[in-house]
Amino acid sequence: MKKKIIVIGSGFGGLGAATRLLSAGHEVTVLESRDKPGGRGYTYEINGFKFDGGPTVITAPFMFDDIFAAAGKKREDYFQLVPCDPFYRIFDWENKPFDYNNDHEFILSEIDKRNPADKEGYTRFLKTTKAIFEKGFVELADHPFLSVTDMMKVVPDLVKLQSHKTVYTYVSQFIEDEFLRRAFSFHPLLVGGNPFDTTSIYAMIHYLEREWGVHYALGGTGSIVNALVRLIEEQGGKVELNQEVEEILVRNGKTVGVRLKNGEKLDADVVVSNADVATTYMKLINPVHRRKYTDKKLARMRYSMSLFVIYFGTKRRYRDQGLAHHNIILGERYKGLLTDIFKKKKVAEDFSLYLHMPTLTDPSMAPDGHEAFYVLSPVPHLDSGTDWNETAKPYRDSIMSFLEENYLPDLEENLVAEHYIDPLHFRDTLHSYKGSAFSVEPILTQSAWFRPHNKSEDVDGLYFVGAGTHPGAGLPGVLSSSIIAEKLIGPA
Repeated sequence: MKKKIIVIGSGFGGLGAATRLLSAGHEVTVLESRDKPGGRGYTYEINGFKFDGGPTVITAPFMFDDIFAAAGKKREDYFQLVPCDPFYRIFDWENKPFDYNNDHEFILSEIDKRNPADKEGYTRFLKTTKAIFEKGFVELADHPFLSVTDMMKVVPDLVKLQSHKTVYTYVSQFIEDEFLRRAFSFHPLLVGGNPFDTTSIYAMIHYLEREWGVHYALGGTGSIVNALVRLIEEQGGKVELNQEVEEILVRNGKTVGVRLKNGEKLDADVVVSNADVATTYMKLINPVHRRKYTDKKLARMRYSMSLFVIYFGTKRRYRDQGLAHHNIILGERYKGLLTDIFKKKKVAEDFSLYLHMPTLTDPSMAPDGHEAFYVLSPVPHLDSGTDWNETAKPYRDSIMSFLEENYLPDLEENLVAEHYIDPLHFRDTLHSYKGSAFSVEPILTQSAWFRPHNKSEDVDGLYFVGAGTHPGAGLPGVLSSSIIAEKLIGPA
């Protein structure tokens, strides 16, 4: 039966769900509170520069191909993907680089420069991650965990795959060198997890990258957002901007639509929320309709760290500084830094950084002869009590000084565009509980059935997509959640 569906939020989970549900024959309207679509994938345009607001690492590109194929279209007619090689350039605390890609012999040659004894261990590690990948991604990522029975069926496999171990502990079984342990276990940070706490199931991200590569969308990640919006509109769907939902309307335990901030009410048979799960329950649904997801329960859950991100453009090019498209700069203090961020909720004086340099691959992201960057530093969410109105500028200055001294000489005098975001942005603009950047933290006791379900247990006709529901954050995760939503809602 054809349903009238409202999707709250136009992040990748929401856009993926919208086009899939349109392909399934439903009537779909996407409501976005900001002036542009994209959610975390918002695009900032400053002084002729284009900066991707959020995700820049594109893995599992076939998931986008599948979305367009379901609509009878070809993805390459909408946006172009190009491979990144190396996937990442990872710098140690002495600024010495380590590259990796999906060429096994090349990776072994890079390991050889660090610790020849780890070559054999890395090969064994890779073989074991294949089994984790086959189970965790291929079989389970787009499978909804709605009952304890669903979870019990996979427990034997999870035990066999050593899911009780953390990613760092799992990698350390195979790798001796401390830097290499970090290089092969940092991936949980890409989805809001601490490598010292996140279940070893997330070691599959390394295999996933090896399997399909790391890609970049020409024109930036924003070009994918624009392509999905165009597809949705061609399918007869609507994407409405500057439309903030104030309440999900519930009658007799079932959603009947939404009320906008301007007071307008919109009817719907089904609501799909791509908004933060905790915010959806706490702010958009009257407590009288919530038996399971009470404010207390949501407050007790653990949430991912936040981020401090600086987007900046320079009038000088930096082609001779040994940087790649994706750079990870690991500080000397690693476990202690992550303990400060995740457990002590303390903004440390030191940092580890991700430095994105898209103009190496795509000069269109900046005016001629200029360079575009973004630098990201994980920081605690707002339970830290940090006053970011006071802290942001000094924190920004310390990061930019570090980059100037080590990687980008004369940076300050060459800046011609700049914008930064902090945990307040995640709370106030992206409506993320506690200013968390990736919603619910991906620890074992908050994964699969233990994670907020894709189908609400409190409100009939309400579904979730995005980082806070199963399977979790990251582009493959949120796109998988949109497949689950489509399966649960069913065809028209």
